[in-house]
Amino acid sequence: MSETPQLLLAHHLKALKLPTFLREYDKLAQQCAAEGVDHPRYLLRLAELELIERERRMIERRIKEARFPTVKSLDSFDFTAIPSLNKILVLELARCEYITRRENIIAVGNSGTGKTHIALGLGLAACQKGLSVGFTTAAALVHELIEARDEKRLLRLQRQLATYKLLIIDELGYVPLSTAGAELLFEVFSQRYERGPTIVTSNLPFDEWTGVFGSERLTGALLDRLTHHVHILEMNGDSYRLKQSKQRQRQT
Repeated sequence: MSETPQLLLAHHLKALKLPTFLREYDKLAQQCAAEGVDHPRYLLRLAELELIERERRMIERRIKEARFPTVKSLDSFDFTAIPSLNKILVLELARCEYITRRENIIAVGNSGTGKTHIALGLGLAACQKGLSVGFTTAAALVHELIEARDEKRLLRLQRQLATYKLLIIDELGYVPLSTAGAELLFEVFSQRYERGPTIVTSNLPFDEWTGVFGSERLTGALLDRLTHHVHILEMNGDSYRLKQSKQRQRQT
């Protein structure tokens, strides 16, 4: 191929936003010529490479936009450490069909049992399906909501939170909420009710949530929405983090 057609092809592939085509077409053309592959199969291979690369970039973007504190998969979770956790249910949830059905997930258990790890793993699985995910802690979200209200951009933030295909709210119950904070957080759950699923992790059983929200009425209304369509993951047991720490010490 002469230089001018190559330059034009490179220009057109850039304009069409086909970077994998641009990077691979010449090398693959030589390979296909050596193998006697016809033009349609050559183009098919190029298209497959482009699709694979686009999917990789899309997943990478979804993970970045989710703002996970760290990326963890369910493959690295030791289910034997938490016998109360239903492994079959968790792996079923990793297929992300609950998102289509708009069903919530609540992981409840004492501190250190891997609730955040499970939430992160399910969030990663959703990103790998190409779905938009948002991750935050309850305390950080309430702070962000109050700040947005004070700066008169609350509506914009609420709309953003409502658009996530999956919202993960970690560590609900670690810090009691102010009246304003509790009401703003309730609004988030209310706006997502039967529109988009939410994963919540908490170290408190449901009967102690009133201490977090400060109002039986508000807590009752919140639980009514959260538990209407819900999968509850019981995660009580010895500290998962402590076990991992001891294992690392034994290995060193």
